[in-house]
Amino acid sequence: MDLNRYFFIEFLNKQNIDIGLSWWIDFIVTSSLLLLLSSLLAIFSKTVIKNILIKLSRQTKTHLDDYLLSSGFPKYISRVIPYVFLLSLVPFWIVDSPTTNSNVMLLLNVYGVIVSIWIFRSILQTLRSFLLTLDSFKDKPIDSYVQVFMLLIWIIGIIVIFSILTGKEVGYFLTAMGALSAVLLLIFKDTILGFVASIQIAANDLVRIGDWVTMEKYGADGDVIEINLSTVKIQNFDKTITTIPTYNLISDSFKNWRGMAESAGRRIKRSILISTPSIRFLESDELEKLRQIERISTYLSERTSEIDQDNQASKSDKSLAINGRNLTNLGVYRQYVENYLKTHPKISDQLTVMCRQLPPNQFGATPLEIYAFSNDKEWVAYEHLIADIFDHLLGALEYFDVKSFEVGSPKIRD
Repeated sequence: MDLNRYFFIEFLNKQNIDIGLSWWIDFIVTSSLLLLLSSLLAIFSKTVIKNILIKLSRQTKTHLDDYLLSSGFPKYISRVIPYVFLLSLVPFWIVDSPTTNSNVMLLLNVYGVIVSIWIFRSILQTLRSFLLTLDSFKDKPIDSYVQVFMLLIWIIGIIVIFSILTGKEVGYFLTAMGALSAVLLLIFKDTILGFVASIQIAANDLVRIGDWVTMEKYGADGDVIEINLSTVKIQNFDKTITTIPTYNLISDSFKNWRGMAESAGRRIKRSILISTPSIRFLESDELEKLRQIERISTYLSERTSEIDQDNQASKSDKSLAINGRNLTNLGVYRQYVENYLKTHPKISDQLTVMCRQLPPNQFGATPLEIYAFSNDKEWVAYEHLIADIFDHLLGALEYFDVKSFEVGSPKIRD
């Protein structure tokens, strides 16, 4: 090859072209041919590697090879072949110019480092995509760990490139980085905090991808769709995206609804406001009428028998209803509500079921709170269930002569 190269230079010299210019023409032409050949070699090797991976992906059940294809691995690994090809031809490619030879070697070595970084990057992306398909890793902050490894690879790659360009040992730059540690800590403060937060989140199982979280400080109320080194992305229920710094999940408080999702039911905790002046004692004829209501007929029979026995024993004057023990319309209604909830097929019987009376407020309303758990935790079905329950309970008020509270009603104003 050297003979051919010298023959070309001699041919240029015979054309009365300056020796130095002849050398550069020879170098440019040879370089162009070699670069063209290496490009064709890269295309060919990429096609071969890609076809091999495609055949493997069709024969294997795992999707790892599919992710290798989508991450650009064939493209990056194919660039190693032309790199080795050019590196092996440098002694024959550049003659009579040690400086140019050295500079080309530097450029090729830098290119080799960059290619190595690309290959590692594609492998990490492949592992990320593959791990996210596994149930045990699907809800873990894999992106955070991948970004940390990528950051380390780039730092190592940049140090090696500086070492190649300057001719100094890698240890020299590591020592310099140690001296600049305070500056580096300041520059990478958010990255370091995010990395620490990611480890704490994973170790303590605070948040997983897919969790419903609420963080009022940032207006976030929705599902976690991504956890990476610097941010956590939450898709709110209105389909907007809220981005929160990862470290803030450690430093600030937030509500994770995972416990509800994993429990036996989703809590129902709502109140009916009862007009306090409508609460009264029940007469005997009213109790007889209420016994026709199936859900409380047994309760009324047992309760009235017990009350009558106590009143007779205490010789209470029943000419006034206030004397002795008595049932109220609100008390019977409260028992009806509780029995209704306990027999409802969509209310969990494994968790608390209760109808409780809260203290009256300053407006003359007595809240009657329903506390129970829905078997169905899906949002739409949950809201429909609550609507059905309260439709029934509000409609049942008139049977007990209990009035719901209304702001500005004449009775309340008086």
